[in-house]
Amino acid sequence: MTQRTVTAVADEYVASLASLEPSAAEALGQQADLVVPDLSPGVFEEQQAVGRRALAALQDATETDPAERVLRIALTERLTHEIALAESGFTTRLLAPLATPVHQVKQVFDNLPSGGADESARLLRNLEQVPTAFEQYRQTLTVAADQGFVAPSRQARLLATQMHGWADPEDGYFSRLVKSSAAGAGAQALRSAAAAAAASCAYLARWLETEHAARGSEQDGVGHELYRVTSTAFLGAQIDLEETYQYGWDRLRSLTADVDRLTRGISDQGPAAAMAVLDERPGQRLPVGPELVAWIEERISASIQTLDGTVFDLPRATRDCEGRLATPGSGVIYYAPPDVALTRPGRVYWSTPPDADTVPVWREVSTVHHEGVPGHHLQYSITMSQGHLHPWQRYLCHIHGYAEGWAHYSEGRADSWGLIHDEAEQLSVLLAQRWRAARIVVDLGLHLDLPIPVGNGVTSATRWTREVGQDVLVEVAGMDRHTAVFEVDRYLGWPGQALAFCVGARLWEQALASAREAAGSAYDENAFHMAALRLGPIGLDPLRALLAEGTAR
Repeated sequence: MTQRTVTAVADEYVASLASLEPSAAEALGQQADLVVPDLSPGVFEEQQAVGRRALAALQDATETDPAERVLRIALTERLTHEIALAESGFTTRLLAPLATPVHQVKQVFDNLPSGGADESARLLRNLEQVPTAFEQYRQTLTVAADQGFVAPSRQARLLATQMHGWADPEDGYFSRLVKSSAAGAGAQALRSAAAAAAASCAYLARWLETEHAARGSEQDGVGHELYRVTSTAFLGAQIDLEETYQYGWDRLRSLTADVDRLTRGISDQGPAAAMAVLDERPGQRLPVGPELVAWIEERISASIQTLDGTVFDLPRATRDCEGRLATPGSGVIYYAPPDVALTRPGRVYWSTPPDADTVPVWREVSTVHHEGVPGHHLQYSITMSQGHLHPWQRYLCHIHGYAEGWAHYSEGRADSWGLIHDEAEQLSVLLAQRWRAARIVVDLGLHLDLPIPVGNGVTSATRWTREVGQDVLVEVAGMDRHTAVFEVDRYLGWPGQALAFCVGARLWEQALASAREAAGSAYDENAFHMAALRLGPIGLDPLRALLAEGTAR
């Protein structure tokens, strides 16, 4: 029997996924009419079967060039951890308030164009599929619960609350979705489909809060066994959890001292008073609306102009990045990459806190760098433009530690790259760094029930609770209470993902240090960054190994 190459195995893997996942079909250049995913239990089972077959085939596959070696390493690492997540029950029980298949359905419509007649017709066909998708996911959650895999009760109730908001018949997500599109001959059909989608959303929400929540535990933390599986998968690296917890506290202390030094020049009443002073400075607070969108886009454009051709080489086809306002609620800012055909640019979305009329933009300078340039948009743009990478690497492989770690790592270099212009923006960087350090101790502390060290300089509490976690985020990141509540609930539903930022950046720093030591006097930091990103997404343990041995040079 003829041995297959690594590329052939990867080709077969993506081709098999394409019949199950619209995103995989898109990666192969197939423009699917229906992009609402199938969320039935059988599809989850088949996805894992496809992964297991590919993992087994990779063991005997042949490598014809260095690119195939990297592909084998990356795909083997990812499939191993995806299978571990599935076997732990985490994949099919997931209800985190930002990352469920329900959110995946909603995001389909964030990215579907709806201007012309053909686009409106496609929007209609996908809207008509929403009730089926929501019912399929209800069945998947039920099957998982019958197998003993149920998320904590709080996560079911939180997702239900979100979905009730989306389902509001007057101002919910689905009703607003068709207001600008529901004109002409198809107007009534669009409104009817949106109403049916909203009704199915409301039904799933009621089921989550009245039936599914009762099957979950009232304990939010997941414990060491599951946390080890999830954190390793999110990072693509094995870490010492106790040492990482101590690292988080050490970094918090160091950053707190930096914040204190900087804010003394703004106010002698302490950091909180200094932040209030900056909030009221002219130009630092903008109304939620077009001015805020323009500010996001101006910051991204300025970063591109500063960095392109000097620190990085950004592919022209993917340079554009839009700002968008998402449904108010979470208070978070997030990124959506371009589509494969580049008919849609990368987008930075801001979901402002509910009822917020204005927001202090200085606080989010570092986060916009994280989501846009030099963070996610830069990394995705470079990845998508690398013709030597397999389509799985360019479009389907996502590793939180690699992507979030890169974005946070690059935030920390923004000042040295000429992207920070005054003391308010310097404070934005420090607060963002301190927020991600706080994520380490809050996430590990809550899930593993670790003790809070005495005299930590942040909180007088001795044990972690959900409320203590919120207080810490308000204190160290200067965030509003509503966003802090959302953040902690997100950590509780997504154990270990919060490590991807600061710990991911730490691992990127270690990779850089290893590459510098290996290269000696020939080391070039800019060349290192481009070479590392051109490797494509990969777990952080194999990334460090490849960079240290010189594969990326």
